[in-house]
Order: sequence, then C-alpha cells, then structure tokens
Amino acid sequence: MDKPSPLALTPLALFLLFFVGSGLWYQSQGVEFAFYQISAPVAILPAIVLAVFLARGPLNERINTFIEGVGDNTIITMVLIYLLAGAFASVAKAVGGVDATVNFGLSVIPPQLVLPGLFVIAAFVATSMGTSMGTIAAIAPIAVGVAEATELSLPLTVATVVGGAMFGDNLSIISDTTIAATRTQGCAMRDKFKLNFRIALPAALLTLVWLWLQSSSATVEAPGDYDLIRVLPYLVVLVLVLAVLGVNVMLVLFVGILLAGGVGLSMTPDYSLAQWSKDIYAGYTGMQEILILSLLIGGLGAMMKSQGGLAWVSGAIDRISRLGRGEPGKRSGELSISAAVAVTNVCTANNTVAILLAGSLAKDIAERHDVDPRRSASLIDIFSCVVQGLIPYGAQVLLAASTAKLSPLALIGNIYYCWLLGLVALLSIAIGYPRLKDQPASQSA
Repeated sequence: MDKPSPLALTPLALFLLFFVGSGLWYQSQGVEFAFYQISAPVAILPAIVLAVFLARGPLNERINTFIEGVGDNTIITMVLIYLLAGAFASVAKAVGGVDATVNFGLSVIPPQLVLPGLFVIAAFVATSMGTSMGTIAAIAPIAVGVAEATELSLPLTVATVVGGAMFGDNLSIISDTTIAATRTQGCAMRDKFKLNFRIALPAALLTLVWLWLQSSSATVEAPGDYDLIRVLPYLVVLVLVLAVLGVNVMLVLFVGILLAGGVGLSMTPDYSLAQWSKDIYAGYTGMQEILILSLLIGGLGAMMKSQGGLAWVSGAIDRISRLGRGEPGKRSGELSISAAVAVTNVCTANNTVAILLAGSLAKDIAERHDVDPRRSASLIDIFSCVVQGLIPYGAQVLLAASTAKLSPLALIGNIYYCWLLGLVALLSIAIGYPRLKDQPASQSA
C-alpha cells in the first residue's frame, strides 16, 4: 500500500462530478429521468481510468488490484442477492403477486396508516432477513403500487421502505454490519443490540409519527379484488418464517421464486415453464445497472485503498481525535469514531466494508478515549447505515430509485429515518445517552 495521500480520493470526486453533476444539469434542463441519461456504471469509468493512472507499479499489478476489489467476497454476495431479488420481484409481479399484495394490504390497513405500515413491514423483514437489499427488492414494487392506489407521493412511499430496511439492517443480529461491528470492537452481540436499540427506537418512533402525518389525508376509493394465493410468495418472504430461523437470505429469495413460479403455473392461464424462465431472466436484467455499478465501485474502492486514500482519511480523523482531553475528549473520541466510519462509507459505498476498514481505527480511538466497546460498536454500525442510506450512489438508494424510476436525489430527501437516526445519534453523543453502568458481557456470550 502507498503512503497516505488525499490525491487517491480524487477518482471518487470525479465519479460524483460526472454522476451527480450530469443528473443535476439534465434536471435543470427539464429532461425526464435526468439521472438516467448518463448511467452510473458509465459515469464511473473515467474515475477508474484516473485511479489506474494515479496508481504506482506495473500496469498489470494495478489492474489486478482493481480486479481483486471487484471480486471481493462482500461484493459478490451482494451481486447474488441482486440477481435473486430481481428474479423474485419479476416473477411475483408477472403472476399478479404485486397487485394482489397491494390490494390485500389496502384492505386490511387503513389508508392513513399505509406509510407507517410500510415502514414497520420493511423494518421487520430486514431485521429478520439481515439485509436491506433483499428487503428493498421485495417491497419496493409494492410501495410503487401503494403510491399509485393512494395518490401518495411516490418518492416518499418508496423512501419509507428504504428507511425501514436500514432500520432492520442496523439492528438485525444476522446482518453483516452488526457482525462486523461487534467483531471489530470486541463486544457481545446482545450488548451492542441493547445499546443500539435505545438510540434507534426514538428515531423510528419520530419517523412513524411523521409518516402518519404525511399519510393522514390518503384515501382509497375501493381496494381491488385479490386472490390470497397470489399473495403467498410475499407472505412467505415478508413473514420470513425461514429467515427468522436463521436461513440464509439467498435461500429465502430462492424459495420465493419457486413459490411465485408455482402460483403462476397453477393459477395463471397460459403461464408456462418457458415464461417463468423468461421472467426470471427479466429480473436478472433489471438488476444489470446496480450489479455492474457495485462491481466497479468495489474495484474503485480497492484502488483508493491501495493508493493510501483511506489511510489518509483514517490518519486525519485520528489526528483530530487526539486533540481532546478528559470528558470532552471522550465525546470527541465518539465523534471521531462516527466520522471515521462515515467518511470511509462515503468512499466505499458499502457499509459492511466501511466497518471492516474503519474498525481497527475505531477500536484504537475507543481505547485511548475510554469509550466503551459496546458504544463504539453501536456508533460505527449506526453511522455506516445512516450514510449508506443517504448517498445517491449507494446500492440501496439506486435499487429503490431504479425500481420506481426516480432520481436518487428525490429519494434521499425523503428517507426520514436515516436523517433522524443520524440526528438522534449525534444528540446521544452530546448528552452522553444512554448511560452505561453494567459491565459488558464477553464477546462469546
């Protein structure tokens, strides 16, 4: 790895300039689907070229570094989830599952509680399944249908699902972020969960109140008819009996594909194995943009890391954290821990990778500033999820935006849970909440 250098971060700035800048420009010109005129996987190519140019060593070595980032285990796992989630959403929609689920939901949930209901459902699913991506892929199409049926704001309705998904991703005991946070900080899962929940709950309650106020005027003339059997694939995935038992998310989504296909073959005239195959493949192709971008961002992140960009970020934050003394220093330590994972997440666009990269620095800061390991684990998980849910090139926002054909920036302003979670977490640092009196359990507990 090269010496720490801020120059290594310039490829990320170039990518944002092309992606966000072009989207804003086309939006100012009144072009429809402004952020899709120059797609993110294309906008990132100049950044990759710049990263390769800035790197040192033989060209083949630089390219190998990029390829190793593309093939990172976390990135490949995300790609497989994208494919299965896209296939499930495509097949379920083709056999009438989305329309049936929307009509079923509107028949049992009062229109005034539609948005809070979507948030709670997404939060439950993500907590059970341990992934925000699978949750968004499964529920975002339903949110689009709900927005059309109730005339609620489409960006708000879809963003509500993203917020609920990030709530569950942050708290789930089988989430990669939770596991990474507890392992890097050396604390027990249950201790981190208890502390995390006491910060996330106020943010979630405030979000529910706000969503209730926003949907209080929603009306539904008459929910359409539905066959409950067509809702079955979503019920299995949403209730997640399998996931609650700890089954891998990819297996849950695969079961959902089988159930949706079975419903189509048994209930829909002229629905054949060939059509089922086409619908699965259509789901794959629907994930093409986010899949390619995730691979390329993984490679770009590896390039920036190898060139010392992330080390420079860590060093800068570490120097700031050493300025505090005494009790104020403890607060500055917590702020430094939060900033370390937040900035790393901005650079990598992956909350799990950000926690793994910033984990050792966070642990070192925690030890020097007498920050409880439970507290540091909670903070790095919270702020990684906050940033991940709000960056316009993050997988969660891009997936939701592509599902609803919306600008990523239109979604970001409506993901109220992530904004409120960040504010509540900062307030908790300022006032020293919650107080920690009991001794932490061992990591093996």
